[in-house]
Amino acid sequence: MTGTTVAEVMAELAALEDPRAREVNEKHGDDHGVNLGKLRAIAKRLKTQQDLAVELWETDDTAAKLVALVICRPKAFERDDLDRMVREARTPKVHDWLVNYVVKKSPHAEELRVAWLADPDPVVASAGWALTTERVAKKPEGLDLARLLDDVEKEMKDAPDRLQWAMNHCLALIGIEHAEHRARAIGIGERLEVLKDYPTPPNCTSPFAPVWIAEMVRRQESR
Repeated sequence: MTGTTVAEVMAELAALEDPRAREVNEKHGDDHGVNLGKLRAIAKRLKTQQDLAVELWETDDTAAKLVALVICRPKAFERDDLDRMVREARTPKVHDWLVNYVVKKSPHAEELRVAWLADPDPVVASAGWALTTERVAKKPEGLDLARLLDDVEKEMKDAPDRLQWAMNHCLALIGIEHAEHRARAIGIGERLEVLKDYPTPPNCTSPFAPVWIAEMVRRQESR
């Protein structure tokens, strides 16, 4: 569906606004009230439209930004575009979709990963850790896993929430995917106790790294 205007998309999103959905989303720091299934349906109908995606992003409306991230062409963004966008993301869901749906598919992902890891903004740094976790799982060659564990051990306990969560995910993945570092990863998790008391629904795996690592390794070994 080409020729759709920003105003038309915004009107459609406004019509889908649900106060209950907004209330739930706001508890997680996301300021929109559109059901994500319905939002994805709009994006699916629009298909890939890079120019429209850029215009939707520039509205600074969270629901519009989410549509933009699904209909954009990830490889069309320059490195500086993506660096600016991660700083403009504002809400956790936009940040998460930007990193997972766009930056990970970009030819600039590795360069940004390194730059963002060292960024003083903890939310930007969390994007660097998310990209590092992707490499730990899929392309660990060239990563200094022992150094990453050093950084987690020094910084995770006192890190702000989103950065702490991203570092914890990386810690767990190192323990799950790399047996030679597993004992140390579990030990770090046990000492720091980050997310140890995180409320976990029945039949879900705790994000506490020692429990997470043990459960995923058990599943791998039982296949």
